[in-house]
Amino acid sequence: MNAVEPRTVIVTGAGTGIGRATARAFAAEGANVLAVGRRAAPLAETAADAVDRISPLTADITADDGPETVVRAALERYGGVDVLINNAAVVNAESLRTYTRASIEPQLATNLLAPVLLTQAALPALEDSRGVIVNVTTSVGQRGWPGNSLYAAGKAALEVLTRSWAVELAPHGIRVAAVAPGAIETPIGDHAGYTAEQRAAIRRWQLAQTPLGRVGRPEEVAWAITRLASPQASFITGVILPVDGGAVVG
Repeated sequence: MNAVEPRTVIVTGAGTGIGRATARAFAAEGANVLAVGRRAAPLAETAADAVDRISPLTADITADDGPETVVRAALERYGGVDVLINNAAVVNAESLRTYTRASIEPQLATNLLAPVLLTQAALPALEDSRGVIVNVTTSVGQRGWPGNSLYAAGKAALEVLTRSWAVELAPHGIRVAAVAPGAIETPIGDHAGYTAEQRAAIRRWQLAQTPLGRVGRPEEVAWAITRLASPQASFITGVILPVDGGAVVG
């Protein structure tokens, strides 16, 4: 009986938070994981206990050659791509009254444009493997985020792309889904330029919108991502799965 070949998984934004937890969760299942991020040190920490399964790649997915660099590395190191996790995202402390082109463009480049171009670059390999794409969005994109509308809008657009790609790519055997986290304990806000008081106010607002009354853990989101990407989910496509403690329905 032939052994089943391990799947190859690309995870962007794998240096911290949800991306780190997702890379480790796939590795624990026996997958080969290309962990992509902009900073080498956090990626090394992600791979520390799974160096035989997690291969770090320091790359900027918003660079002109970023998507091709990521896909080429997966093909060279593992010979294919079975699962693409578009997780990388940034947020900033700007709002409607203060947005400038200079503050808007980097956020949209990472949160929206990069997933489109990386998915495009990975399509031939995903067609060969009849693979899976999982986009990481946000549950507030289904409701609205006062004071942070651009982040919510970019993620909402990614959900529309998820549904559209699910239909477009189904004839090629590719499934597409999304996980929409709510309030999760990650460091994304630490790099956004918020003051401690602003971060505390955002957290209070999030908790007030969360019926389960607590902040989620990255591992809880990673579990949902791995389940949607699993072969057992082979009849699921086009779904947006909230992992938000009930925030969408609360």
